[in-house]
Amino acid sequence: MTNKIRPMLYTLSTCVHCAATKRFLRENGVEYDYVDVDLLEGEVRDKIRDEMMKVSGGFRFPTIVVGKKVIVGFYEDKLREALGL
Repeated sequence: MTNKIRPMLYTLSTCVHCAATKRFLRENGVEYDYVDVDLLEGEVRDKIRDEMMKVSGGFRFPTIVVGKKVIVGFYEDKLREALGL
């Protein structure tokens, strides 16, 4: 893959849409970083929640950050566009 943007995913460990997003990215050879917000505790969880508020204004999952673009929810077409797939 030629795309150098590495998406950041804010996910929940039990979320089917989050799992679908990860699967889509893997199947398309996209390396990504993620954090399962529901598995965090204390200050780390607070920090991630603050990050989410800054990027998306809420706590909906998955939240995907691709460069300066933010996608809330698993939308294959929007992901393809943001990643140039």
